[in-house]
Amino acid sequence: MKNELVIVLDFGGQYNQLIARRVRECGVYCEVRSYKTPLSEIKELQPKGIIFTGGPNSVYDPASPHIGKEIFEFGIPILGICYGAQLMAYALGGTVETCKVSEYGKTETFYDKSGAIFGAVSELPDRAVSWMSHTDYVAKVPEGFRITAHTKDCPAAGFENADKKLYAVQFHPEVNHTQHGIIIIDSFVHNICGCKSEWNMKNYAKTAIEQVREKVGNGKVLLALSGGVDSSVACALLSKAVGDQLTCVFVDHGFMRKNEGDEVEAAFKDWNVNFIRVDASERFISRLEGVSDPETKRKTIGEEFIRVFEAEAKKIGKVDFLVQGTIYPDVIESGTGDAAVIKSHHNVGGLPACVDFKEIIEPLRMLFKDEVRNLGTELGLPDYLVWRQPFPGPGLAIRIIGEITREKLDILRDADLIFREEIANAHLEREIGQYFAVLTNNRSVGVMGDGRTYDYTLALRAVTTSDFMTADFARIPYEVLEKASVRIVNEVKNINRICYDITSKPPATIEWE
Repeated sequence: MKNELVIVLDFGGQYNQLIARRVRECGVYCEVRSYKTPLSEIKELQPKGIIFTGGPNSVYDPASPHIGKEIFEFGIPILGICYGAQLMAYALGGTVETCKVSEYGKTETFYDKSGAIFGAVSELPDRAVSWMSHTDYVAKVPEGFRITAHTKDCPAAGFENADKKLYAVQFHPEVNHTQHGIIIIDSFVHNICGCKSEWNMKNYAKTAIEQVREKVGNGKVLLALSGGVDSSVACALLSKAVGDQLTCVFVDHGFMRKNEGDEVEAAFKDWNVNFIRVDASERFISRLEGVSDPETKRKTIGEEFIRVFEAEAKKIGKVDFLVQGTIYPDVIESGTGDAAVIKSHHNVGGLPACVDFKEIIEPLRMLFKDEVRNLGTELGLPDYLVWRQPFPGPGLAIRIIGEITREKLDILRDADLIFREEIANAHLEREIGQYFAVLTNNRSVGVMGDGRTYDYTLALRAVTTSDFMTADFARIPYEVLEKASVRIVNEVKNINRICYDITSKPPATIEWE
């Protein structure tokens, strides 16, 4: 079954992935594409709707991102957000100028309920708070458009040409700070674009299984199994698709958490899959000796993973396909097109140029984390796997700042286990999206007993998130943090100071490296 499609055209906005998430929450499949995507390709995709994102540029700057005017003649409904709204106005003959008063943050917005999008939302009041972030504004809308929303300082906070199916808002309906924002997006997707809410994990599972089965045919498949949520879900999907043609290889690279290797093996021992555990810890640790740069760590680990899988594939016999549990945030953060590389994920930007497999299959590549969990439930995975604490492929290698040593790995394993135990003791494990310890490269003076110490500082990190594209630091009760801190300092050697990371994403990433 072909999914109905809404395309988000990215003009450099910080919320581009969040827009896609919101559309999917409305039950409609959505992909993010660069504004440079050829218009012929967009037309061939036959999207039900198009959304222009925000962006940091000024539309009247010749160097800013633009798009061919033909797109407005396709007859496909378009919603412009922030920069996207200004771009629509500018391209069609309106006027965009620098604001006399810039608007940032929560702003009271007045809606004209006779507008096509706003009028279809009975829950939307005549005025509500929206999230603004702009220094330019539409001073004059193009001919044929009417204003549908305004603020004290922005005369065209919303405008539309319903006959041409063109709509625009200066504010950001995709962020939680905009009251009723999700129902405004829902109104565009359903009332304007006519989408039917057919995107769900039941349909996705059926389609993905059929696609994998068709691609693989009689070939052999090797799955890179870490035991984490993503690779476990990929394992369940591939098992249903190709059965005993699948071999799962779990590579213990020496950067696992305390007892993790044994736990992963125990979790899959009763599955009807070929399971192989490879102890490659010496190989990985020696490759990273003397390496401090986080990008080099990730890329070295990514290449070494592939080489281990290639070696295992030769032992099995000819293996045609390698399967990875890559998900959408991995792809985005590793950089696509003109997008910035936040960090090269070992399974995307960290892959070597030459790979000895016919093809790499990534059945979860277009899914966000919460969708992966829903898919796991749909495939019948038990809760303890679906809700397992996320763990990055490079493991503790990117939770040790600076050079990695066996001593540091042992210190971090013990400290991380204590933190996770105290989170579990407080019954917070399902409320927090991800939580872990980071061994910093800083040493500081401390006192233990009557003696001076000069030991490592440990950072604790915990975030709440649904999609792992954005995250807020978790408000862990002080008494829980205190218990973890006291236990770590007393039970783990070489740590004398504990810090708690209270930075959200953005500006930080979830992992430190």
